[in-house]
Amino acid sequence: MELIDALERTFQHAHGVIGNVRADQYDDPTPCPEWVVRDLLGHTIGVVAGLGAAASGAPPTEFVLGPDPAAQFHQAAESALAAWRTPGVFDRIVDGGAGPMPGRVLAGINLLDTATHTWDIATATGQPAELPDEVAASALEVSRATIAPEIRPGRFGPEVPAPAGAAPTEQLVAFLGRQP
Repeated sequence: MELIDALERTFQHAHGVIGNVRADQYDDPTPCPEWVVRDLLGHTIGVVAGLGAAASGAPPTEFVLGPDPAAQFHQAAESALAAWRTPGVFDRIVDGGAGPMPGRVLAGINLLDTATHTWDIATATGQPAELPDEVAASALEVSRATIAPEIRPGRFGPEVPAPAGAAPTEQLVAFLGRQP
């Protein structure tokens, strides 16, 4: 699956999950021990907005979670997709906050972050956590190409074994140090 198609599909899936989060779940724990659901929503939407702004060349802005996270995510995702579809953006050097890197790499990080945290949000809020297979497979491919052992501490747990015959989502979360 092409990277832009994987991003679009990931954003569609994330929007559905975010739209099903209830306000009374905002203080619930998540698979990310340092964050509750509210924090994870803010991070997930803020990253999509921020990386989309970086890809478009716009200055970064501070993201504040509002009363309708699904609408905020939809707007951020639409803007990000428009930026990622700009001819040549994947080959340009883009600084999304972690330092300058090729746009293709940053778009992959956008995919990985959104897919992973959508799983986290779904898990935390009792929703089906399975990602669409093509999304999980694309995010796993990016993960394996991006996540070196030296960047795991503080960002990802140690890889855990995936069960035999694991689906793509289980393989992804296991690679990222989460329990499938």
